[in-house]
Amino acid sequence: MKLLKSLEELLYELVSWLIFYPITMWRSVVRPLSMMRYADMELTDRPEDQYQDTLSPPLFLLITLLLSQGLSASLPSIYDPSEAARELGSGSNLLIARGVIFGIYPLCMAVTLLRSKTVSITRNSLRPPFFSQCYIAAPFAFLLVLGLDFLSMPQDQGRLAGIVTIMVALTWYSQAQSRWFMRDLGIGAARALALFVCAFLLASVAAFLVALLIALDAKSITSAPG
Repeated sequence: MKLLKSLEELLYELVSWLIFYPITMWRSVVRPLSMMRYADMELTDRPEDQYQDTLSPPLFLLITLLLSQGLSASLPSIYDPSEAARELGSGSNLLIARGVIFGIYPLCMAVTLLRSKTVSITRNSLRPPFFSQCYIAAPFAFLLVLGLDFLSMPQDQGRLAGIVTIMVALTWYSQAQSRWFMRDLGIGAARALALFVCAFLLASVAAFLVALLIALDAKSITSAPG
């Protein structure tokens, strides 16, 4: 009976994503600041009362990366889309790797906010800004990966679409982040944009290094004898 109840809850949770995922995505794209404020407020509720009409931010980011991973596999590419999954052992390992890589962006933005506020960085203080950042990191990651997928299509047939998609992702992400810094820190647009650029460059370098380490580690495992 306990197993059946667990399966019942799992089935309901999975099916409910069909409703709450599009809602969460729409709100994150159209009203990013409202969703970030919503994430902060929800963390003050009891765990069972949190995120009743949306997905939790980290889960939303992971599901978006999962959809992006499936879309990448369906598009023609000059690279073997299944090679990365084989090197990491499975598609779930690839999803975890992508989650770690793109989770660096919310982390860097959250740390930048706390440092600017001169707030000590602890697990409790980092959680609210990190959770709120996951809401806007998901659409950005989806568009960025989609743009890179377009660029990797054979014979440059997706070059224009890839460049446009990446520019849209960067423009949307930068304006949302700048407005977030302006609102939470009470600073001007120029300083907010400068904070975003610094945090974004740091996150991009860190994400590249983490991705490189994961790739090198995966290659060393697959090339090892036996």
